[in-house]
Amino acid sequence: MPLKKLIIVILSFISFEVSAQVKDTTKKNIADTIKKDLTTAPDTVKKLHSNPLSLIPPAAAIAYGGISFWVKPVRQIDFDVQGEVHKTSPNFNTKAESYFLIGPVVMVYGLNLIGVAGKNTFIDRSALLGLSAAYMSMSTFAVKHFSHRLRPNGNDYLSFPSGHTALAFMGAEFLAQEYSSHSPVYTVIGYTFAVTTGVFRMYNRDHWFSDVVAGAGFGILSTKLAYLTYPYIRNWLTHKDKNGNKKSMMLMPTYQDGVPGLAFAKTF
Repeated sequence: MPLKKLIIVILSFISFEVSAQVKDTTKKNIADTIKKDLTTAPDTVKKLHSNPLSLIPPAAAIAYGGISFWVKPVRQIDFDVQGEVHKTSPNFNTKAESYFLIGPVVMVYGLNLIGVAGKNTFIDRSALLGLSAAYMSMSTFAVKHFSHRLRPNGNDYLSFPSGHTALAFMGAEFLAQEYSSHSPVYTVIGYTFAVTTGVFRMYNRDHWFSDVVAGAGFGILSTKLAYLTYPYIRNWLTHKDKNGNKKSMMLMPTYQDGVPGLAFAKTF
């Protein structure tokens, strides 16, 4: 069944992301962590921990979605999935994906709140999340308007890729980057939230199968790209001036009127 193929494809991402080692954690109070971040931010940011081969599955997911526009057998899977949905759950309707998609991000800050430290400090982690959201929103927004694909429910021509799915997988990868070194369970939980979001988007007839697969790829790659580029961006923004004084900056994620973004302030 096509839906089972979706689960297999997306779960394959998990196998590339799950860490082989589980490390003990040192618990800290969140207030102390934030206070330390605000006063003496570290000179280095812990970078992307994944094997470079883990970039292949999300890239392949995006490529799969792309070829659905030209390869008829691939596009036929979209119609087969929607036919199965219509046959098995003709009256299915839920808004639960709006909660599932933010689950991984809530977990990251919730774990920090109870004293389980992530890989990066509160400020750096928040900036990484904002940068991931910026990459994800810009890429999916551009592709949606360029691809001009009609949704299964016929509401508009912004079907490809699935933005909800991209956001969910962005958060899942964010959780994996920050906490998979503690336990692979965090990666599994995060990606389970993301898979569920994608399945709900199809059952609600908001997206085709290929929209969801491509959305997963965009979400994962956005977070990986943020973890790859942020250390260089941060070092450039905080390097010392000609008098030897370290320049200060603040980069924080924002969310207003349904649009994620970044707020930036810097002293020169």
